[in-house]
Amino acid sequence: MSITGGDVVDLGAGLYAWLPPKRGWGLANCGLLVSPQGALWIDTPYDPLLAGQFLAESEKRLPDGVTIDRIVVTHANGDHFWGAGVLPGAEIIATREAREHIHYDPTPQQQHMLVTNSDPATPLGAYLGRHFGVFDWSSTEPVRPTTYFTGELELTLGEFTVQVSSLPPAHTSGDLIVHLPAQRTVFSGDVIFSSSADHPGDHPVHWAGPLDNVIAACERVLATGAEVIVPGHGPVLDRAGVREHIGYLSYVRERAHAFHTEGVPAPEAARRVIREHRYPALGLPERLVVTIGSEYRHLDGRDDMPGVLQVMSEVAAVAHEVESAVADGGPA
Repeated sequence: MSITGGDVVDLGAGLYAWLPPKRGWGLANCGLLVSPQGALWIDTPYDPLLAGQFLAESEKRLPDGVTIDRIVVTHANGDHFWGAGVLPGAEIIATREAREHIHYDPTPQQQHMLVTNSDPATPLGAYLGRHFGVFDWSSTEPVRPTTYFTGELELTLGEFTVQVSSLPPAHTSGDLIVHLPAQRTVFSGDVIFSSSADHPGDHPVHWAGPLDNVIAACERVLATGAEVIVPGHGPVLDRAGVREHIGYLSYVRERAHAFHTEGVPAPEAARRVIREHRYPALGLPERLVVTIGSEYRHLDGRDDMPGVLQVMSEVAAVAHEVESAVADGGPA
């Protein structure tokens, strides 16, 4: 089983967004900027199959003689990064801080082995198989950025300016946003997840935090003056959509702080927020385990990060509880 297809949205002035055909773990938005002098990607799909599909769509839009020779990576999660292998000669640009998250995540082949070798009879094995079994990293070699920067980086692509700005720790420890002034567009990476009535999305997942930084990153996107915002996942947004997302983040922050003050453990706080059912259209509510766990670490003054396997085990356990509740007639 594999995922195929994807919508290409023409944003004007040589800029395109590639949107995966469904929502879920690992299905990230990507960008293509084209000029007669060159082309670049903003992020890559998760595995070689999806990356090959994005490459094929990109090549349809390239002028004769133009190749894609640069990739700007908004952060080092594999679903935005691991597909870079289909452009083996491209310069890969990331923040210096992204190195930390590269070392935190498993390699593609480690993740492939974890997914394929996990016991499907367990909550974790079933969860990994259901959400990650559609991807194939069996022959995916690790990729590494070739250019690191700190602060601000300005690129020129023909007549277009590409303004790349690093962020304090938010979704991960090495996030950046890409502002394209001529197109009045920002690619935000995963500091923004989106949803709409026509295209419902998923709950965000934030590995680093705190949520104050995530909200500040959203405000920074608005401060560019951009009218079009391409989030890391979900449909393309306008400015009002970003403000709505800030409202979601503020709600999760308020509830996490309230439960922390009451002495409620982080996993139980996530369960309680899920049961409040404030955003019923969003999928994957179990990802609140990650985001609220990150917020608790900051409230406790800790800078440690639990292992990915431990976190995903907790996520899978809560997902199993949510699914059991639905089966018994409770809310999703």
